[in-house]
Amino acid sequence: MSRTTIRIWYLIHKWSSLIPTAFLLMLCVSGLPLIFHDEIDAAMGFDTEKSLSGVASSEGGLPLDTMLDRALAERPGEVPLFMAFSQDSPLLTVTTGPAPDAASGDMHLQFLDRVTGEALGPAPVNPLLDFLLQLHTDMFLGLPGMLFLGAMGISFIVALISGTVLYAPFMRRLRFGTLRARRSLRVKRLDRHNFLGIVTLVWALVVGATGAINAFADPLTDAWRNGEIAEMTAAYASSQPLAPADYGSIDKAMAAAQDALPGRNPQFIGFPGGSWSSGHHYAIFFQGDRPVTEHLLTPALVDAATGELTDARTMPAINQALMMSKPLHFGDYGGLPLKILWALLTLATIWVLWTGIFLWLRRRGGEIDRRVDEIALGARKEMRA
Repeated sequence: MSRTTIRIWYLIHKWSSLIPTAFLLMLCVSGLPLIFHDEIDAAMGFDTEKSLSGVASSEGGLPLDTMLDRALAERPGEVPLFMAFSQDSPLLTVTTGPAPDAASGDMHLQFLDRVTGEALGPAPVNPLLDFLLQLHTDMFLGLPGMLFLGAMGISFIVALISGTVLYAPFMRRLRFGTLRARRSLRVKRLDRHNFLGIVTLVWALVVGATGAINAFADPLTDAWRNGEIAEMTAAYASSQPLAPADYGSIDKAMAAAQDALPGRNPQFIGFPGGSWSSGHHYAIFFQGDRPVTEHLLTPALVDAATGELTDARTMPAINQALMMSKPLHFGDYGGLPLKILWALLTLATIWVLWTGIFLWLRRRGGEIDRRVDEIALGARKEMRA
């Protein structure tokens, strides 16, 4: 690369790093305990699922219509919005609200035992993790906050790529991982910053990309609903949305969906009128039967009035990426060992971000030119060699 090209990449790396750094530090610090959300909930007594035993709610138990009736009896005057299943225990959750298109703040989540039919009351909320999750998701600003953090995630990816572009020619004249111990304290800090940045590069790209995808979850879901769902339910386009009083049997709808998608377990049901369904259908989402595919969802749309299958098709690739990105973002694929690895890499990233700020605050006059000359010198020596 020419000196001008290196200078451009250096400036890209500098500003794509500096602008999002404060927010990235906040995301790393708030995300660290969220990696262990299951373990923290269990330690603080918020893990209701742990106390239940019996067949998984996704595989069997009392009729779904019975479970819905018991949930609605706990919340008179409300309508069903979602029903979600556990793959490991009898826990079944039902979300209700004042209207089919209720805002998230008006939703009410209940826990039930599908084996006994017992209503376990509202879902216990860990105030600490709930606060951290909302801070991590949207900074308490709703969709604008999510989109802003998504933009910060994209800037972080640019910083990682530009840093790699600069690191490659510089390290060609040094062994990988070299820390120049005889140089000044600033150079040693810079070497450690660069080394840890490269070591955590792939992980940081994965977490940054999945975080950015998660930040655009609402627009992606709306696009899927307005596109694919509209196409699948085109015959209902001129019909009025179905009233909750006219909803038919969920068990009949589930049977029709399972006939169309055999060998899969249901993950959740979106009721008519919500963001995950149409105005006329139960949207029953099934997951794969392997660890790698359990987050790949296939929806079956069933006419909520008649219980007849309308269509079943795989979600678009971008929506599948959204489904897979959520657990991958928090290291939920490989149990506790992977979570510990995720936590260690998060701590390393916090260190890289902090040293980046420190190096910038302690910069000296002509810093850009000196760094560009150092990288360009390494590139020229490599070419001569």
